[in-house]
Amino acid sequence: MPLQSPGTDGTEHTAAAPAPCRVVVCRDCCCGTPKVTGVDHERQLARLTARVPVRVSDCLGVCEHANVIVVQPGAAARAAGARPVWLGLVNDPDATEDVAAWVQAGGPGVAPCPDILGLYRFTPPRRE
Repeated sequence: MPLQSPGTDGTEHTAAAPAPCRVVVCRDCCCGTPKVTGVDHERQLARLTARVPVRVSDCLGVCEHANVIVVQPGAAARAAGARPVWLGLVNDPDATEDVAAWVQAGGPGVAPCPDILGLYRFTPPRRE
């Protein structure tokens, strides 16, 4: 049950919920550009934005994996040890739908990563 407190107008207001699972979509030099052919980049972003919280990022530095999507765990899952999941070569509409469905189910630390998304998973290089 969400925390509630009385408002100044006598109504109940729900306290801010912890940050939900969300996706970061790379859109810069390679991801989301004509360099990755055969993909409707605008539709991919629109489909994700319509279904889950999305943040668009500048280049994430892993252009060889374009299009890159990072699924970030929600605050509670992250506090429990869940880590972001990096997905590369997400250039198929079905993969986009699989990402959105996983995020809607809770994402990392809450719902198991669908086996099909394991094909897209990669470990980004460490940044210094």
